Amino acid sequence: MFQALADAVGAEHVIAGDDPSVADLCADEALGVPAGKPAYVVWPADREEVVAVVNAARAAGISVTARGAGTGLSGAATPDDGAVLLSFARMDRILEIDPVDAVAVVQPGVALDVLDAAAGEHGLTYPVHPGEQSASLGGTVATNAGGMRAVRYGVTRAHVLGLEAVLADGTVVRTGGRLAKISSGYDLTQLLIGSEGTLALVTEVIVRLHPHLPARRTVLAPFTGGADAVTAAVGRIVGAGLAPSVCEYLDGPTMRAVCAAADLTLGLPEDLVDADHLLVELAGRRVERVDEDAEELADTLSALGAAEVFDLPAGSARRLVEAREKAFWAVKAAGADEIVDLVVPRSAMAAFLGRARAVGDAHGSRVLGCGHAGDGNVHLAVFQPDPEQLAATLHGVFAAGIALGGAVSGEHGVGRAKAHHLAELGDPGALDVLRRVRAALDPEGTLNPGCSVR
Repeated sequence: MFQALADAVGAEHVIAGDDPSVADLCADEALGVPAGKPAYVVWPADREEVVAVVNAARAAGISVTARGAGTGLSGAATPDDGAVLLSFARMDRILEIDPVDAVAVVQPGVALDVLDAAAGEHGLTYPVHPGEQSASLGGTVATNAGGMRAVRYGVTRAHVLGLEAVLADGTVVRTGGRLAKISSGYDLTQLLIGSEGTLALVTEVIVRLHPHLPARRTVLAPFTGGADAVTAAVGRIVGAGLAPSVCEYLDGPTMRAVCAAADLTLGLPEDLVDADHLLVELAGRRVERVDEDAEELADTLSALGAAEVFDLPAGSARRLVEAREKAFWAVKAAGADEIVDLVVPRSAMAAFLGRARAVGDAHGSRVLGCGHAGDGNVHLAVFQPDPEQLAATLHGVFAAGIALGGAVSGEHGVGRAKAHHLAELGDPGALDVLRRVRAALDPEGTLNPGCSVR
C-alpha cells in the first residue's frame, strides 16, 4: 500500500500512521472523540493526486478520511484505525479573486484568515467566522460552519457557489459555478456542503465575497430577568431591521470565563457580571447611519429590561468579540468535559437553556451556555467527569433540543461525536434517505465510514 500511495503523491508526502510526527493529525478538537490510528497519512498537491489516493485506497479496501486544519469540534477529521488520512495542507492556494463577480476560487487548504485578507485587498470580505480563523475553507465546507456573523450573513452554504470534488470511485465532478442563481437539476453543491467527507472530497471551492463594512458599533447589555428577556430582545432587534452582524448570548459564568481567558476587564458593576448578557455589533458603510442604529438599539434594549446598556469602546469591543469567538478554549481550559453545539428556533432558546440546565441538574452535571442568539445556535459546556452521567446528560440535552423543534448540530457538524445521537433522535424517514444517498455515492464505504449518518 505504501508504494501505491508513494506513486500517487511522492514518497516524501507519505508517512506511516504510527510515526510520532503525525500524532497531532489523528484527531480534531472534539473533547469526547479519541484519536484514530491511521495506517498512512498523505499530503496530495492537486486534484489528480487526490484521485490517485482515492483509487489506491479503494483498490486496497482501505477507507479515506479528509483533514483540513483540524479545528473541528465533532470528530469528523478523526480517521478510522487502519485508514488513509488525507491532509489538504499542501492544497492551500487562492487560485483567483474576481472583484467584478465578487467571487474567489480557492483550494480547500486555504485558511479563512488568509482568504479574508486577500479579499480585503479588493475592498471585499469572506464573512464566515466560525471562531477559529486558522480553520481551512475545505473543513468549513465539510461541516457547513457558521459562527457569530451568521445572523447577518448566514452559514457556509450561503456563500458557496460551486465545487470541484472527487467521488469515492475517483470520478471528478464540478457543481454550480460563478452564478448568482441556478435551477438546473438537483443542487449537488448544497448536497456536498456539510457532508463531512462522506460523499466526496472537495478539491476546489468557488465562494461568494461581500463588501467590507468599515463602520462598527458594539453594545453589551446585561439582563437580570433571565434568558427569556434576552430572547425577547433578540426578536425585537432583528424584527426592527437593525441587521446586527453579531448577536450573542452569554450567561454569567461564560462571560467571566471568556474575559478571564482574554485578560479583559470591561469595568462592569460586580452585581451585573453574573447576569445574562447580550452582545450586539452593528456594521455598515457610513458612520452616521450606524450611530443612528446604535441609538435605536440602546433605546430598544433599555425598554425591554436591560439593566444597563454599555457602548463599548472600539478596542474593548474587538477584544470581547474575539474572546467570545474563542469561548471553546476558555471553557476547555476551565475543565469542561464536553462542548455541545445544537440549534433550536430562536424563540425557543430560553426554554431550551432552562431544560438543558434541568437535565444537567438531574445527572449532577454543570451546564453553562452561550450562543448565537440571532439564529438559535446554542453552545453548551458540560462539566461531568463520570462517563455514564456525561452520556446521559448529553442525550437528555439533545432530546430536549429536538423536542423544541431543533437539531443536534447547527454548525459544528455531526462527525463521530454525534452520530449515535442523530441515529437515535433524528427523523427515521429522513435518516433512511440520507443513508441511501450515501450508499449511492459510496457503495463500498470508502469515504469516512465512521462519521455522520450510519
